[in-house]
Amino acid sequence: MLNIKKIVVFIIFALILILPGCSKKSDITMQVKAQPEKQQTEVDKIKQSGKIVLGTSADWPPSEFHKEIDGKDTIVGSDISIAQEIAKDLGVQLEIKDMRFDGLLAALQAGTVDFVLSGMAPTEERKQSVDFSDIYHKGDQGIIIKTADKNQIKNLADLKGKKIGVQKGSMQVKIAKTQIENPDLKELGKVSDLVLALKTGKVDAVLCGVEVAKAYAKNNDDISLMDVKLKAEAEGAAVAFKKGNPNLIAEINKTIKRLTETNTIEEFIAEAQKLAE
Repeated sequence: MLNIKKIVVFIIFALILILPGCSKKSDITMQVKAQPEKQQTEVDKIKQSGKIVLGTSADWPPSEFHKEIDGKDTIVGSDISIAQEIAKDLGVQLEIKDMRFDGLLAALQAGTVDFVLSGMAPTEERKQSVDFSDIYHKGDQGIIIKTADKNQIKNLADLKGKKIGVQKGSMQVKIAKTQIENPDLKELGKVSDLVLALKTGKVDAVLCGVEVAKAYAKNNDDISLMDVKLKAEAEGAAVAFKKGNPNLIAEINKTIKRLTETNTIEEFIAEAQKLAE
């Protein structure tokens, strides 16, 4: 009987010594579990996937357009060259998704593309829904008309009440409304469709980026660039991102800075202009 009492006392004493240690281990385990795991940034996800997806509207030469190269339809242009440099700096492949300009921001917000490079101006309205990089290229606005109308349409006043073609979702819509008196706007998704509308007399003029206007005028004898000055809310183009991706913006701004400081973007534009001819 005495031995049993001794055994019971020994077990109770052992439990008193062991339980506090278990409690401490349990507390440590809970603390470790409570620490949040390091959240993956968008850059981490892109590098892990091995690709970065570009959204663009490839109807805007020399920035982005289709060209048959070695018998294959290829999307080329100065913006595409910049996107390729971005992919190279991140160490991933570039995947291009071509879509209508007015669908680009929706694609960003839906996460179907990682970034947009499409001659897009960082207007205050767009900044409400997406974020932008630094400006990578500054450019003016231009208006193209039929060469046959050069003597009748010489300035903005001559465009009063005329049918003006603009790309749907572009800042040219606002420019036309504020700088041309009583315009009859025709909004289409692609600049190429607007140029066709101009050629077939469905519009009297098309408002677009000046380099785009120059490219179409140079390659079409029946199209001419008007000698007019237009004001734009944002003088230049930037890369667009889904809101809340500061790491990705910072990385791409590094690429933009490198390309700008070495004058490489101007070289890309010159090369693209030759391709567009």
